[in-house]
Amino acid sequence: MSDPAVPESAGFDLFGEPLAPATRRRTARSAAGSSRVAAATAACEYTSLAAQLPARLRMGTSTWSFSGWNGLVYADEYNESTLARSGLSAYSAHPLLRSVGVDRSYYRPLDADTLARMRKAVSADFRFLLKAHAALMLPKSARRPVYLEGVPDVFLDVDHATRYVIDPARRALGETLGVVLFQFSPLGARVLGYRRELLQRLHEFLRALPEGVNYAIEWRDPEMLGLDYQQMLYASGAVHGYAQHPRMPPVDAQGDSGAERTSSSRGPLVIRWLLAPGRSYEEAKTAYAPFDRLIDPDPLARQKIVGLARGALAAGRDVTIIVNNKAEGSAPLSIIELAREFAAPETALG
Repeated sequence: MSDPAVPESAGFDLFGEPLAPATRRRTARSAAGSSRVAAATAACEYTSLAAQLPARLRMGTSTWSFSGWNGLVYADEYNESTLARSGLSAYSAHPLLRSVGVDRSYYRPLDADTLARMRKAVSADFRFLLKAHAALMLPKSARRPVYLEGVPDVFLDVDHATRYVIDPARRALGETLGVVLFQFSPLGARVLGYRRELLQRLHEFLRALPEGVNYAIEWRDPEMLGLDYQQMLYASGAVHGYAQHPRMPPVDAQGDSGAERTSSSRGPLVIRWLLAPGRSYEEAKTAYAPFDRLIDPDPLARQKIVGLARGALAAGRDVTIIVNNKAEGSAPLSIIELAREFAAPETALG
């Protein structure tokens, strides 16, 4: 659920996560009646692998509330509502999971209590990638999705971003706020016709946001990429969010090498591996659930992600890699394979 699709369930629980459909609300007998979520003992097997990874590299999944991760991340088959409320501490105990994407904040800003509970559940070394409220990235002329009905037009509105997204996150998450991500849905030909004006407005927006926060911009329109875009990011102090997604070029073709060298010290490298080629999110969800196996392994995508990350790490940048279940079938297993790739000697891309 990393793209602006309508949430799989119409409801939300108190911890800012989607409530699972009724057919999936089953708790293992050992977890029944308990809100405590235990980490999978098998996760300890990856402690030595994690020790081989650079300290600046943090990997994680797009949210943490999947009951199919029983044995991979969690000790039992807890229901997804329980995991959403109480699973983050067990999730962050996995030695390879040092970050997580917070997708629920895309559909509505998270309240202070939810953010505070998130911070309490993790160590100071953990980092959240927080998606900004979708209304901030929706042009006035665009069709409003169901989850934004009744929300006023706040496209690139600095006050809305600061009051409802950035300031609450800074106060509650502190040093664990790694990145605030502004994900733009496909804009359409009408908006793309004003690309230069959009880049100028985005520049002004980013320059006016509170300092001391890492901001990343992610697109679904390859037309928005280019040297002028990279220069705008450099001038704004923001970074490009690399999306491994069928609508976009491969991650190693999304940046300009010269601009990347120039901006190497301006912020972290942010990569999200979102969706397998040739599939929609709903198709991938159906094919991959319960997300406990790699269904469509993509070693070439893995190599490209690792190659891009290695270059950034060599330049002294922090790297955040977020993986969705819909990339290969199981985000935790994809991260294990990425970790093995990082730990292995460097090889040339095929």
